[in-house]
Amino acid sequence: MTYAMHRPMRPRSCCASSTTLKRLVSLLAAGVFACVAGVSSAQTDELQAVTVDLPASLNVASASPAQVGKLPVDEQVRWLRRAAQSGALERLNDAQLDALFESLDPLTVPRYIKEGPNGYPSYEFTMSRQERIRGIWPEAPDHMLVRLSRGPLRIYARWLPDGAHSGQEIIYDESKRTDEIYGHLGGLLSVIPLWTSVNGTLAHAQSRHQVRDLGTEYVANQFVSEGMKFAEAGITRPLKIDVKTVDGVRVVAFTYETAAGQPEFYAKKETLGLDLRHPWFRCVESYDNDGRIFERIVFETITPKTFDDATFDPKNPAYQF
Repeated sequence: MTYAMHRPMRPRSCCASSTTLKRLVSLLAAGVFACVAGVSSAQTDELQAVTVDLPASLNVASASPAQVGKLPVDEQVRWLRRAAQSGALERLNDAQLDALFESLDPLTVPRYIKEGPNGYPSYEFTMSRQERIRGIWPEAPDHMLVRLSRGPLRIYARWLPDGAHSGQEIIYDESKRTDEIYGHLGGLLSVIPLWTSVNGTLAHAQSRHQVRDLGTEYVANQFVSEGMKFAEAGITRPLKIDVKTVDGVRVVAFTYETAAGQPEFYAKKETLGLDLRHPWFRCVESYDNDGRIFERIVFETITPKTFDDATFDPKNPAYQF
């Protein structure tokens, strides 16, 4: 995952008029700052009077979507969180969302994601997932139901009938076996459940990821870590920002691309769709150095739930282990 985590700070005068900028230059040339000896009080007063074109009352509470980009980064992050939680963000139309996110400081979205939370402590989600494995792109996506709880991390996943690998089930419980999953392949082989390494050949037959990577938290964390590398490469803004509806999910999509590509970065190009109510991503598409898509994930539904021990027990009569 990609995304800029740093850029040089702009002086506040970037919002001033051209006349104001010229006046600042002349004042600087005249040596009117306090660090220069012999500053006159008249010159100091004149410098202090030069201000940017922001209303004194503009703040997180008063700023409209069209004004948010004029706020400092900390206040942009707070405004974005408040708008998402209240539902105001998702009520904006596509053109308003485009204009809003184009106006934000490049640090705002990464800060918003980093501060989280990037998921619920305990939740159920459905997801569509495709990965290019050994050069082959699957004809149909996996459609999965996943139940996940943290502290300790426990996961139950089932492959649904309308997707690839229908009938498969796995359970992971780090309180019992930190390095193994229990599962079966579905179909006739469902009668042969077995324990296997989270990094073993069977576990990676359909995915390059570990079972612990399931969930919205992994995508968000990858975004933050890749963003640090993007900053080092001098990439401060996404290549493209647009509003999309992906498998019924409306998101603001950020597309990033690097010159170096893989293996320095996770992907040569990546598009991530930001949820309009929470600081996490609802979808991601990743492309290799040849421009081929190698991963596509869509979180279709995300629902907070509390689970009992039976949810992560292979002996649960609702399961097919």
